[in-house]
This record gives sequence, structure tokens and C-alpha cells, in this order.
Amino acid sequence: MRTLCASTLIGEFFVIGFAGLVAMKDPDLATGTVWTVCGIAMFLSVALCGVITRPGGVALGWALQILLIASGVFVPMMFLLGVMFAVLWWASVHFGRKVDEAKARFATRAEQPDAV
Repeated sequence: MRTLCASTLIGEFFVIGFAGLVAMKDPDLATGTVWTVCGIAMFLSVALCGVITRPGGVALGWALQILLIASGVFVPMMFLLGVMFAVLWWASVHFGRKVDEAKARFATRAEQPDAV
């Protein structure tokens, strides 16, 4: 699960950065505010890669997905990108857990001697 989720979060890191560039074009938003918010979100996306398997890691990832969707208020394309990344996040968590379960079953079988 960790690999799939981390891949999604790193993709979000870049999307948040590019959204910051787009948001800078808005005359109503201060450049310092845009980069403070984007910088914090980018840091969180990378930091979550390290804590994804700990309790609450997946919930924090969902919180980031909600914030990404909500950023569509300032950059409308982020509504679409946020939903796309939320679907990717769900798939990463869902299929990542299935892969982890399959690995655990395979490891258990490998440890058992052959029954002859």
C-alpha cells in the first residue's frame, strides 16, 4: 500500500506546485499567501509518504484530498484534478491493501514446509 499511496502523493506534490503557479495569476490573491498555502500542502504531501502506514495516515491522506478538491475555489481546474486524485487515492489504498494481503499469504505459504 505504501508504494501506491506514496506515488499518488508525489503526483499531488507536483500538481499543487503547478496550481500555485496558476493561482499567482489571480490579482485577488497575494503571492506570499499562495506560496505559503501551496508550500504547506506540498510539504504535507511529501511528509504523508512517510507516515502512510501508521495509524491515521490514510485519514490524513483523505484530508489532503478534500483540501485539494476545495482548492478549486481559487483554481477551478483543481475541482477536476482533485476528484481525479481522490479516485487515485482510493484506488491506491484499496488495491494497496489487497497487494499487502496477497504478499502476506504468499509469505505464509513460503514458510510452510511442503505437505507430501
